[in-house]
Amino acid sequence: MKSSTTTGNFGLRKALVAGLAGLIVGLGGIYLYQTQVAGSATANVCQSSMTAASQLKPLATGEVAAFLPAQNPLSVGDLTFKTADGTPISLADIEGTKLLNIWATWCAPCRKEMPHLDRLQAEMGGDVFNVIAVNVDRNDTDDKQLAFLEEVGVSHLAYYSDNSMKVFNDLRAKARALGLPTTIMVGEDGCEIGTMYGPADWAAPEALKLVNRAIEAQS
Repeated sequence: MKSSTTTGNFGLRKALVAGLAGLIVGLGGIYLYQTQVAGSATANVCQSSMTAASQLKPLATGEVAAFLPAQNPLSVGDLTFKTADGTPISLADIEGTKLLNIWATWCAPCRKEMPHLDRLQAEMGGDVFNVIAVNVDRNDTDDKQLAFLEEVGVSHLAYYSDNSMKVFNDLRAKARALGLPTTIMVGEDGCEIGTMYGPADWAAPEALKLVNRAIEAQS
C-alpha cells in the first residue's frame, strides 16, 4: 500500500509536469502570434513590391530569362554599404526603384556585366530608378576597383562599396546571395521585387521592358 507522502509527491510531480506543459504551449502560442504579426507587417510594407513582382514573370525572357520574381515579401532596405566618400548609406536612404548589384573585380562575369549596368543607368537613371552597384572587394582602398571601372568603360554608375562583405553575407542570410554577380530589384518600399543570379545584359530591350514594368506597377 502506498503511503500518503508518496501519493502526494506523485500528485505534485503531475501538477508540475502539467504546469510546465501548459507554459510551453503558452509560450509557443505567443511566439506563433508574434511571428504572424511580424509576417503580416512585412507583407503590408512590401505590398507595392509584391504587386510589381506579380506582373513580371511573363517579361522574364531573353537576357533576363533567369530573373526570379519575388514569391514572398522580403524587406532589404536595411542593407548598408558606403558611398564613394566613405559615408555609410542604406538602401532605405535611396529613393525610387533600385537595381542592387553585388560585384567584385575578381569576378569574371562581373567584368562583362558592368558595362551593361552602366548603359542601363545612362538610359534610365534618375529620380525614380537607379542602379546601385556595390563592390565587395576586401582591400582597404578603392584604387583597384576604380581602375577596374575605368578599364571596362563605366562612367555613369555611382560608386558604392563594402569591403567587409557584410552586404553580401546579409543577403546570403536571407537566401539571396549564392555567388557573384547577384542582382536584386528593390521597390520604392525597400522590398525585393525579384532576383537574378549571374550576369545579364541589363541594357537589352527585354531588360528595359522588365525595369519599366516594375516601375509602372508601383505607381
